[in-house]
Amino acid sequence: MNIVVLVKQVPDTWSERRLTDSDHTLDRGAADAVLDEINERAVEEALKLKDAGDGEVTVVCMGPERATDAIRKTLSMGADKAVHLSDEALHGSCAVQTARALATVIGTLGEVDLVLAGNEATDGTVGAVPAMVAEALRMPDLTHARTVTVEGSTVTIERETDDAITTLQATLPAVVSVNEKINEPRYPSFKGIMAAKKKPVTTMTIADAGIDAGQVGLASATSTVTASRPRPPREAGQVVTDEGDGGVKLVEYLAGLKLI
Repeated sequence: MNIVVLVKQVPDTWSERRLTDSDHTLDRGAADAVLDEINERAVEEALKLKDAGDGEVTVVCMGPERATDAIRKTLSMGADKAVHLSDEALHGSCAVQTARALATVIGTLGEVDLVLAGNEATDGTVGAVPAMVAEALRMPDLTHARTVTVEGSTVTIERETDDAITTLQATLPAVVSVNEKINEPRYPSFKGIMAAKKKPVTTMTIADAGIDAGQVGLASATSTVTASRPRPPREAGQVVTDEGDGGVKLVEYLAGLKLI
């Protein structure tokens, strides 16, 4: 079984994150960059499926040159090879453009049985890219999986909500997005880290992938940020001394904020 895992390098959630002043896109140089945690879980699930049978795990990443650090981590975990779509023309691409570009890259990989991804990235939190990739590839899409099972040509997932646990099935090839309950990703071993240095990473430009430059990038994005400003510092709270009229003061305060 040939499994593709979509991964993304994102700003560390513990770092200060901000947008650029020029075009209000993410200032990637302003924060430490890491492999998105939900992608680690997607890679782990792919490796578990691979370990259960024959197959190969290919990681696909779209991002700047520094995203190679995230790619190497997935290879050190056990992925077999990677494809890195990196081109200045991709700067500012929206979710729709990203999904189409990723689908185009996947289309160059030959026969693919299963595409795994995280349910949403921690930087944009759009949560729609896996579904849009599935649409572009004309594959069924199973979302928010907490378990994934493949038997023959059928993939089965469990999706947990506040109301129920739903079982969904689709015929391969298919796209599956996983949530944080899917597994606990393995730590790369020293042996895995050393082996990752020898694993193939194919770097592609949009021309290599056959992507039209006019279909990606900020200029033709379907959504853009028109303005941004830093979050204001927190102000000191208002202390209400209850002298028998505390309830009235509280109501007046909430009414002044138009909360009641």
